[in-house]
Amino acid sequence: MRLLIVEDERSLAASLAKGLTAEGFGVDVVHDGADALHQAAQQAYDLILLDIMLPGMNGYRVCAALRAAGDDTPILMLTAKDGVYDEAEGLDTGADDYLTKPFAYVVLLARVRALLRRRSHGGSPVVTVGALTVEPGRRRVTRDGTEIPLTAREFAVLEHLVLNAGEVVTKADIIEHVWDFAYSGDPNIVEVYVSALRRKLGAATIRTVRGAGYVLEAG
Repeated sequence: MRLLIVEDERSLAASLAKGLTAEGFGVDVVHDGADALHQAAQQAYDLILLDIMLPGMNGYRVCAALRAAGDDTPILMLTAKDGVYDEAEGLDTGADDYLTKPFAYVVLLARVRALLRRRSHGGSPVVTVGALTVEPGRRRVTRDGTEIPLTAREFAVLEHLVLNAGEVVTKADIIEHVWDFAYSGDPNIVEVYVSALRRKLGAATIRTVRGAGYVLEAG
């Protein structure tokens, strides 16, 4: 699943991105309202973390603009304000939840997961490829009815392959969706996670297309 963080406090944005990436989410970060609207128009997200106090265009206006454009991506508003009227205004503009700074990271993560579960139950289907069943909202994987434990990052790689089952997915595409667009590490890290998935799911599940990428196949 892919998240967009809209936060002008760069140290907080970097900290949130690091933590959520470690949980297996793909994360993009922007620091103002105009960039948030541009990024949301270019990329589909599963959830947006939206600060209210942004330069140029505040979070209320960003949220209202997204909803007016028909974008129903769940929005969790973050703010240093703590009045009930501020919370009401955020929800009235179309936000799905509201979290006041300072907050504990575990609380934010719980809110994120709750919103994603709600969205999943609202219509994101369980995906089945052959004997493999993946439930994105619950982060659950079974093969022939037996649950297979995966790390957060393994699940994120598998989820992207499942959503593109039967198609070739490049390393660059996996990195962009599972890590982030600014990742500058060794692209061969993808091979490490694909190898781990093959050990857990069966070697024939993920096929390497030499020079191109990987294909998840029914097996």
